[in-house]
Amino acid sequence: MALDDSQRPIVIRRVKKQAGGHHGGAWKIAYADFVTAMMAFFLLMWLLGSTAKGDLQGIADYFRTPLQVALSGGSGAGDAAHVIKGGGKDLTRLEGQVLQGEIEAPRRSYNLKAAQQELARIEKRKLSELKGRLQASIETLPALKPFKDQLLIDITIDGLRVQIVDEQNRPMFAMGSATLQPYTREILHEIAKVLNEVPNRVSISGHTDAHPYSGGQRGYSNWELSADRANASRRELLGGGMEESKIARVVGLASSVPFDPEDPHNPINRRISIIVMNKRAEAEAAERHIGIGRSAELAETIDDRQANKP
Repeated sequence: MALDDSQRPIVIRRVKKQAGGHHGGAWKIAYADFVTAMMAFFLLMWLLGSTAKGDLQGIADYFRTPLQVALSGGSGAGDAAHVIKGGGKDLTRLEGQVLQGEIEAPRRSYNLKAAQQELARIEKRKLSELKGRLQASIETLPALKPFKDQLLIDITIDGLRVQIVDEQNRPMFAMGSATLQPYTREILHEIAKVLNEVPNRVSISGHTDAHPYSGGQRGYSNWELSADRANASRRELLGGGMEESKIARVVGLASSVPFDPEDPHNPINRRISIIVMNKRAEAEAAERHIGIGRSAELAETIDDRQANKP
């Protein structure tokens, strides 16, 4: 029996639509976020690698306590050494600013004069200890003990002074020459060992009495003789082990600075004076040498100009 259209079953088909399927765009958004994050990461790495250490510290300080710096002022993130300026109301300032009424930390004050006096006191004490060691060596060493009356040690304004003086029957040098006696060499060698214990530099000066030089050499006087004797003493000090860099000055003073002003012809005026210089004397000697050098350069320049005049 055939069914009419009214008796036929009605079939409803429901189709489930999938949004995009394998053609959806959600993964694209996730990939874009990943690329953006990677770009930001590499940009951060580049900035960290190209920023100075001080700038990095300033940025770190700012993000560590930003409100404290902004409210209280002062140094910190607002310091000129940092990238981010701040720490005060005036944003044009390159340095940190202190708020009104804020009490600054007390600053240390140094008394330069007192420090210099303390250094001078310490240096004088060290020279006094050196004097004691020299005196002990004179009393104990066989090479020095026979000449203790000819070795005079004292402390002057320039430092520790050691004077080796002549005696009537026991001169340091051959008569009228710069040739050292054998015992004088031994004295200088022993002195060099003791003087090498201190870092101070040394000045050596030669002195004669007031008797005019009668060696027969034309133009040779007590000035040349005293300078030659001082230089001979320098060589023996170096031979005794003293470092050459410790020699600051070698001069000949003839009879201009007598040991016995009352009797300029006294043999004691013939002497070698060795001064272990203090820092003040070293500085003055250096300035004097610089001044002499500049004067010599100026004199040479003037001579050259005069020689080149038509």
